[in-house]
Amino acid sequence: MKAVTEKQVDKMLSDYSGRLPDVILEAVKGQALSAGVTTAELETIIGEVGKRVEYAQVEPGEAVGVVAAQSMGEPSTQMTMRTFHYAGVAELNVTLGLPRIMEIVDARKQPSTPMMTIHLDEDVRSDREGVKAIANQIGAVNFEDIVDSTETSLMDFSVKFKLDPETMKIKGITAEEVVKRLNKSKIEVADFTDKSITLKAKVQELRELRKVTIKVLAIHIKGIKGVERAVVKKEGDEYVIFTQGSNLKEVFKLDSIDTSRSKSNDILEIERVLGIEAARGAIISEILDTLNEQGLRVDVRHIMLIASAMTVNGRIRAIGRHGISGDKSSVLARAAFEITVDNLLMAGVKGEYEALDGVVKNVIVGQPVHLGTGMVELAMKMQNDSEEKK
Repeated sequence: MKAVTEKQVDKMLSDYSGRLPDVILEAVKGQALSAGVTTAELETIIGEVGKRVEYAQVEPGEAVGVVAAQSMGEPSTQMTMRTFHYAGVAELNVTLGLPRIMEIVDARKQPSTPMMTIHLDEDVRSDREGVKAIANQIGAVNFEDIVDSTETSLMDFSVKFKLDPETMKIKGITAEEVVKRLNKSKIEVADFTDKSITLKAKVQELRELRKVTIKVLAIHIKGIKGVERAVVKKEGDEYVIFTQGSNLKEVFKLDSIDTSRSKSNDILEIERVLGIEAARGAIISEILDTLNEQGLRVDVRHIMLIASAMTVNGRIRAIGRHGISGDKSSVLARAAFEITVDNLLMAGVKGEYEALDGVVKNVIVGQPVHLGTGMVELAMKMQNDSEEKK
């Protein structure tokens, strides 16, 4: 069999670039060329090297869950509890520090400060005015946002809304569009001009008229629901839109949106719109960003393990009795976490069986744990009669 050439070695090793350290790849290349191995032999060698490198990444029996919990828990005690002005944009606030970590691992349905970072296509991202126009399409505008003042008439139970021309110009809204939207909401418009809109309510009491006024002011006129405001900020050589509030599904329907880079900090929304794998990636990046902002460094593998545990069943589960810990089949594992007495009582009522095949359960009953040195089973080799006679 013919020995491999340097070109063949480089081509075969290129498949492992990123998976194996460069120093190991160089060592394999040098040894393969000096030994004159064949292509088949080199494939076997690379496969064996890759396997051994993977095994060397963690000791057999290592309690990776405990290490991940320690690696996240210890830095979290040093985190501050504060709300941060996002990236120098004073209009937008984002929760960081310990409260943000708690939101993520508790899988809360609604983050305290939902927001999106929206990147745009290459043909738009450098045009500030074009980006501003898209931001105006995104930011939700309610009727109250473009109303300067109201006048109530008890003579005919009508309400006159004086419009704010400057805000309407900035938002790109006309009085005709407002009237059309009000009509869609089954609000009867008695009269309108460029500066005011008058509504006549079918009520006979002042209290009812006030209720109608509040309802009308809350009507959504333009933009995407759930997004309170959108702010444009330059990052590097492109303009990026930051929003207060999140609605990924509707934003992705707009033209010129770079959906591959745009993101939300609402993990459950990402799961609904993009799927569980995207949600797992979001959990990792959000935790990393939160830790890095506080100057804390945690190996990404610990965070990846936490994210995998939260998403392994195809849905996001909280780390707690309402999620991962509460879903455990083991009675003692559930009882060891929270609400001990209730768990034990319910297990007794249902006649549940405990197999003692996990870590926590064996610790509770005082048996060796199947971790580290506890994974090894030793047995004495008995001598037979012939050996004893010798």
